[in-house]
Amino acid sequence: MEEKKGKIKSEKKEVERKPGEEKKSDFRHLVRVSGVVLDGNKRVARVLTNIRGIGQNTARSLIRVLGIKKDVKLGSLNEEEIERIEDAIKNLNQNIPGWMTNRQRDPETGDNLHLTGPDLEMANREDITKHKKIKSYRGIRHIQGLPVRGQRTRTSFRKGATIGVSRKKAIRTTEKKEKKG
Repeated sequence: MEEKKGKIKSEKKEVERKPGEEKKSDFRHLVRVSGVVLDGNKRVARVLTNIRGIGQNTARSLIRVLGIKKDVKLGSLNEEEIERIEDAIKNLNQNIPGWMTNRQRDPETGDNLHLTGPDLEMANREDITKHKKIKSYRGIRHIQGLPVRGQRTRTSFRKGATIGVSRKKAIRTTEKKEKKG
């Protein structure tokens, strides 16, 4: 080691590698959690929101339960911590309070469930088909392709070409023809 002007300069030792062999590091750029490939360069709380069914509040509370720091990036976690995250996601209804679950008082079981991924999509699809089958108001709105939750339809949710302008033109042309004839 050499000393220059009060600063210590250390020599870096390079490890010899075989051709084609990459430098080993613990950081992973892509991490698979609950069947979703996530970016390892982002913070854990932020990247967990890419899993369907997990929002910002759920991700933050999950990290608190697991004891993971806020600023830790997902790629720097080891296998054991990632497995703990997956187990916590599978058992979310036990790790978070009942008012925070996304399927409270499930019609089939009566329990508070928190569904994620394809389970959530399938449950939503089944609920919509059930409403269509019993022909409830919500089901009829789904069938007609109109908004379900009480929004106004006078200006929004219009499909196809606007007809107001072309109608006025058609009326003007018929009026001109009547005046001439």
